[in-house]
Amino acid sequence: MTRLLGYVDPSEPHFVAAVLTIAFNPLFWNVVARWEHKTRKLSGAFGSPHLACCTLGGAILLLNVLRSHCFTQAMLSQPRMQSLDNPLAYRMGLALLGVGGVFVLSSFLALGFTGTFLGDYFGILKETRVTTFPFSVLDNPMYWGSTANYLGWAIMHASPAGLLLTTVVALTYTVAILYEEPFTAEIYRQKASQAHKRS
Repeated sequence: MTRLLGYVDPSEPHFVAAVLTIAFNPLFWNVVARWEHKTRKLSGAFGSPHLACCTLGGAILLLNVLRSHCFTQAMLSQPRMQSLDNPLAYRMGLALLGVGGVFVLSSFLALGFTGTFLGDYFGILKETRVTTFPFSVLDNPMYWGSTANYLGWAIMHASPAGLLLTTVVALTYTVAILYEEPFTAEIYRQKASQAHKRS
């Protein structure tokens, strides 16, 4: 880590922008989704929970495009690491990008659009929590697949800044998971409790 820091200027504007977008995105979607769960204001404003959820999902996608752009610009604005600048490392990065892509795409296909973009906070609940692949082999595969994508992208660019930013991504997702999982579990516990009372 000390060696990586020797290549990175953390005050460089592109790097700062990347850190801010990495930290902001999960904060944004968690605050908005919890507010919606508590007030149902978005569902009321858009006329339906599905439309409100899809609108939030669109905003999250745009924010993620911005985050990836800032991440890439931060890498391009900082020095490359010579020991990573070789064909083997590039192929390893490409492989990580492929694995990450599989986890992200298969998570999306398993959850659907509303399941991916916090539909349960809008009252759009699945019958049960999804346990098929990739959830059968990894908890939170969307987050860890995304982290693998960033790690692969950083290695392909031989970028110490990218590696450091990937660490920020992983830490941010770890905090998001600690924040989200108990809340989501409680939503499904309440659903099961209501179903039990009705039966």
